[in-house]
Amino acid sequence: MTGPAETRSNAVFDQLRADLLAGRLGPGSKLKLAVLGARYVASLSVIREALSRLAEQGLVVAHPQRGFSVVTLSPKDLNDLTNTRIDVETLAARRSVEHGDLAWETAVVAAHHALARTPIQAADGDVNENWISAHREFHRALVAGCGSPRLLGIANALRDAAELYRVWSRSLAHDDDRDIGGEHRALMDLALARDAEGLANALAAHIRHTTEVLLRYSAAADNDKA
Repeated sequence: MTGPAETRSNAVFDQLRADLLAGRLGPGSKLKLAVLGARYVASLSVIREALSRLAEQGLVVAHPQRGFSVVTLSPKDLNDLTNTRIDVETLAARRSVEHGDLAWETAVVAAHHALARTPIQAADGDVNENWISAHREFHRALVAGCGSPRLLGIANALRDAAELYRVWSRSLAHDDDRDIGGEHRALMDLALARDAEGLANALAAHIRHTTEVLLRYSAAADNDKA
């Protein structure tokens, strides 16, 4: 049974995570325990626990003896992550087309339906947490038919590692004109058509778009600082 302390700890974790994903705590920002404690009306131990959990998810970085900070927007890391994701995720997508059964197709259609019916923006204008979850489940469904638990685990872990970058493309880089719904619909159609090469190419372009948007944003931000 969940007690009051655990409930409060989970609430602070959810609030911190939402602020990170909304871009309210910018890339590289120092996360001072006392400041966050006052902001979320929580003890330092609760804040530290929440930050430790966020560090495990790759959203913040723990610095020995120096506390925590939001991960930086690193072009080198972003490119490395993107290239690796494309290699792994397109392989898993191809294998899903080859090995996926009717249950896989059904799961892809259901996940896409949920995603398409979920607004990207919340009422306050931030990225909708429910959309983030639906988006994650759709991309997991696309590669879930690959037949390899190890490959699937690696693909999902790499995609989860890109979560903050993905949200930053909207909250910081304002990539609002993109027809992301059309891209997801095309991915579903290619999967159902059993077009392995087409799905792999469309998925690679889908992943790469976010990276290109953020790299342009990062370059512009660096120029503004110069």
